[in-house]
Amino acid sequence: MELDLNGIYQLAREQEIDTETVDEALSEALRLAYLKTPHAAKHARVELDPRAGTFTIWAQDEIPQEPTEDDPHPTPKLGEEYDDTPNDFGRLAAATARQVIQQLFRKAEDDKIFGAFSGQRGKLITGVVQQDAKDTANVHVAVGDVEAILPRREQVPGERYRHGERIRVYVVNVSRGLKGPEIIVSRSHPELVRRLFEREVPELVSGAVSIMAIAREAGARTKIAVRANTPGVNPKGALIGPGGSRVRAVMENLGPEKIDIVDWSNDPATFVAAALSPAVVSGVQVISEKNQTAIAFIHDDQLSLAIGKEGQNARLAAKLTGWKIGIESEETFAKKQAALKAQQEAAQSGENSGN
Repeated sequence: MELDLNGIYQLAREQEIDTETVDEALSEALRLAYLKTPHAAKHARVELDPRAGTFTIWAQDEIPQEPTEDDPHPTPKLGEEYDDTPNDFGRLAAATARQVIQQLFRKAEDDKIFGAFSGQRGKLITGVVQQDAKDTANVHVAVGDVEAILPRREQVPGERYRHGERIRVYVVNVSRGLKGPEIIVSRSHPELVRRLFEREVPELVSGAVSIMAIAREAGARTKIAVRANTPGVNPKGALIGPGGSRVRAVMENLGPEKIDIVDWSNDPATFVAAALSPAVVSGVQVISEKNQTAIAFIHDDQLSLAIGKEGQNARLAAKLTGWKIGIESEETFAKKQAALKAQQEAAQSGENSGN
């Protein structure tokens, strides 16, 4: 049966699909198509002849075997192969070949996309917003010829994504979906902030400065803890930049979101105090290192700043440090201590006068 194999191979080469892959896929598809024809043999194989541009279906019939005492249910043997290519198989074969080539092309394209983006996981990419009327919950982001998905869970509350707008997104995951490669991106991920700073701060790329921790409430506030790895380098100054230029460039990508940059420390009390910035902490008492709990003492005029709107500053400080942080008024604590001391002194005075 004739089939334009040379034409098929030429198309495959243009898509960088090797001949062996085409032969395997085409042979199996033609075999399955043959098995659906009337009176098809159970056992068959397809032989392709690229030079002649033909294919042949070789079939084998089952020959029943006589049962014996040792083998009461013998497996049938296969007879000699014979040419069982249906005479009217040409149109079906051509349609099957077209379907196989389309599938191979689609898979090859998917593999290229997956290969290109699998190495982008955890990186920052720039794309163009593409709204999809059939998928209103998600935002589609065109990156070249590929569309990434910005799901609702990865969007920033209150942020608006306009069709045609260029945005920077963080690649959360690249996987093989039912309809091809699925690229999930984020605008709310804490690592987005890290990648934005890496674009602006050479000291992060060189390793002179490290971002040790990030706590983020997307669209509202982010806290970043930094440390210097090279003597003489100011880690906070490196991220802020001359006249605040570097941190301002990052904030332009984040809209109204505020950024606090604090010094990281190995000492829990020092780190907790820094994390509550911009409030000034007068002291920190570590309650339990094992349970990572501490109390920060704040002067009354700094309390609202330490807690933040709806507790946001204290909440982010806890996320940044990984510690449970209690906040107490320095003045109230001093009064309690004074009252306790007075009680103790009164009790001791009573004991002395009784003696």
